[in-house]
Amino acid sequence: MAALQAGLQTLLEYLSAHVLTCLIPAFFIAGAIAALLKTEMVLKYFGADAPKWLCYSVAATSGTILAVCSCTILPMFAGIEKKGAGIGPATAFLFSGPAINLLAIVLTARVLGLDLGIARAVAAVSMAVIIGLIMAAIFERSPKKCEIPPNNTPAQATQAATEPQESGRTERISVLFIALLIGVLLSATSKLEFSLKWTIVAAFIVAAAFVLTRYFSSEEKSAFFNETWSLTKKIFPLLVIGTFITGIIGYFMPTELLRTALGSNSFLACLTASIIGALLYMPTLLEVPIVGTLFGYSTGITAAGPALSLLLAGPSLSLPSIIVITRIIGIKKGGVYIGLVVIVSTLVGMLYGAIVS
Repeated sequence: MAALQAGLQTLLEYLSAHVLTCLIPAFFIAGAIAALLKTEMVLKYFGADAPKWLCYSVAATSGTILAVCSCTILPMFAGIEKKGAGIGPATAFLFSGPAINLLAIVLTARVLGLDLGIARAVAAVSMAVIIGLIMAAIFERSPKKCEIPPNNTPAQATQAATEPQESGRTERISVLFIALLIGVLLSATSKLEFSLKWTIVAAFIVAAAFVLTRYFSSEEKSAFFNETWSLTKKIFPLLVIGTFITGIIGYFMPTELLRTALGSNSFLACLTASIIGALLYMPTLLEVPIVGTLFGYSTGITAAGPALSLLLAGPSLSLPSIIVITRIIGIKKGGVYIGLVVIVSTLVGMLYGAIVS
């Protein structure tokens, strides 16, 4: 019963802290990407045939403006994946979203030390590119060129049937609408004073509602809401189940034993830290006190290498997100991605530990 209560408590804390401010805006952003952006625009930045310098630069640095956790990034990842983004850029975006949170990087440097903060920032950007390139090398060995078909071809007819018709607007309006939704997400998750924060959130919501009503047709609005609801039904129940199970695991986790095991920069210590980070849910910004206090980095119990491995794998993965990722891209691709996060986090932790020791 105590374990079940721990699982329920974790779930209630997650729902109260993240549903309104994080997940709801994220689902609307994902719905807008899936329904309102033209496929060619997504493929321009995230397609398998997009210039690597462009798509990986955008994907690997996206987390600097998206203050999201490993679960909140999932609807947006599902949105660009559904639009045909290449598996490499898409997974780079999936990793970077929660891993390169600018606020978390600054907090890491201030609380845990400048060296660890810089190492986290550099490693997170590098890992996003490395993981994306490896995923692309494995699963996109013979990519087909993405060509825009000429007028009146069957391919164009198919696209016209699956994407809403534009009603006298440009693609810039779609981008503006998504930017306003991102504004809702960023302001809702900010640390501003309560009344100021919700005033800004309300302003973004009103502006987004105006753009949606003024510039989009009934067909486009219907597609937007349908996509948002479809992604919500697909992802949210899995997050609830996974978060509940995470709370139960946390109840049985031998914290003192694990802190002892993380006292060196060895492969085993860094691997243990990466696996713990991959399973343990770490809300945005809370990974810093978790590593510093719960696992004892600030008091010298946990070594530098395992601490960095925790900071890399922890925000990017969690048991709830693992369940959803395998649902979105399949067990094979999802398993490889999860394995890469754990392995690369381990190796980077070992390297950092060797440098600072």
